[in-house]
Amino acid sequence: MMTDEKRIELQQNNPLHGLKLETMLQELVDFYGWDILDAAMRFNCFNTNPSIASSVKYLKKTEWAREKLENFYLYRFKRMPRASVEEYDLPPRARTFRHGLKPKEPMPLTVDSILKSQAKAASSFKERSGRGRSQRR
Repeated sequence: MMTDEKRIELQQNNPLHGLKLETMLQELVDFYGWDILDAAMRFNCFNTNPSIASSVKYLKKTEWAREKLENFYLYRFKRMPRASVEEYDLPPRARTFRHGLKPKEPMPLTVDSILKSQAKAASSFKERSGRGRSQRR
């Protein structure tokens, strides 16, 4: 079992530790732009007259959307290792990373690459769902 002191030490290796939502969003917009964030997140605030201020306001009010953006930041922008089974259900800011682990270069993304990835994920989900139904007959 991990002590609280050890967890806090490991949390400090999390790129989200101490990072303001506004700063994180500005980094993502500067690197990817609104179009890519909109394709990846599908938040209306990234599509209709997007601005940092209105998006931060929405994200502060909407926990699931903020966690989705934080996951994007951790795993696509900073390319940190995926959450362990034990930490999968924790919010992104509460996850730990081993000491000395450095973020990698951001994942290169295009709107097209995101749409293809989403279509592939939807297709494999549909395939898995379909297998379950056909076995029940």
